[in-house]
Amino acid sequence: MRLLIQRVSSASVTVQGSVVGEINRGLLILVGVGREDSEAEAAWLADKVANLRVFNDENGKMNRSLIDVGGSILSVSQFTLYGDCRKGRRPAFTDAAEPGLGKQLYERFNELLCEKEIIVETGVFAADMKVSLVNDGPVTFWLER
Repeated sequence: MRLLIQRVSSASVTVQGSVVGEINRGLLILVGVGREDSEAEAAWLADKVANLRVFNDENGKMNRSLIDVGGSILSVSQFTLYGDCRKGRRPAFTDAAEPGLGKQLYERFNELLCEKEIIVETGVFAADMKVSLVNDGPVTFWLER
């Protein structure tokens, strides 16, 4: 699985003109699932995200986790994180999970975060989504497992 994580002061996702998920302070996470992924990757990444110290403490140092600051997550499925652009001019998606597995592991990742008592808003799997965000910092990380 691959995650593109952005620390945000606000973020929302819209499908067909309607907001389906939005958060204030927290993390916008674009979630890609690979064809070789399993629940083990989802569990490892959920734990890592929940405890990743990317929020500032009183001294301005990144020393607080999402749990520490009571932040939320906006999780958006993003199979294009597995787009391979090394050859030709069109990305190849051969390493991306098929939709059934992708949806299953994306939803499991979100469930695991909820089990940690984190508020998780989501987009709609496989929908055409419009994502808006105010990146705080900017602070952006790439996680892969």
